[in-house]
Amino acid sequence: MKRIFFISLLLLGVSVGAAGVAHAEKADSEKPTLIDSDQLTYDDVKQVNVATGNVVLTRGTLLMKADRVVVTTDPSGYQYATLYADPGKLATFRQKRDGGPDLWVDGHAERIEYDGKTEVTKLFSKAQMRRLQGDKPTDEVNGEFISYDSRTEFYSVNNTVNGTSQSGAGRIRAVIQPRPKAVP
Repeated sequence: MKRIFFISLLLLGVSVGAAGVAHAEKADSEKPTLIDSDQLTYDDVKQVNVATGNVVLTRGTLLMKADRVVVTTDPSGYQYATLYADPGKLATFRQKRDGGPDLWVDGHAERIEYDGKTEVTKLFSKAQMRRLQGDKPTDEVNGEFISYDSRTEFYSVNNTVNGTSQSGAGRIRAVIQPRPKAVP
């Protein structure tokens, strides 16, 4: 299983390198976070927002959707979001990438954690991430756990969550599309 994990990482690294450097939209980290939901509670002392019911979180080009979202803010002002899907559903995210006019990354899972300080997104259970050009997928990975660093576009994919193997998780699957050859 570990060998498959490392092969998938190697293939993804090659894929990202062949495509050139394209990071998440840099301006997103400086945008305000907007939350639309059916209900919202805000604890000003603890700096915790809990939004429930058809939650849509937007920060620049970053768009996240779930049934429940918890956003915390640390003393330095960095925000952390955890998205929870209702049973049988998936939480989703989509973000524009730098490097071209219509480059995106999107994903879904039962739970998504976003770290605003490191710009790392973690997807737990039934996880999938795709790189897109417009609406056309260019690469896709599936596993029980995916960690995605939007600054470096580095994926880590495996079928264990917090060191615990997931029953029936199966193998990791990566689909990597061929890249156009560079003209000398």
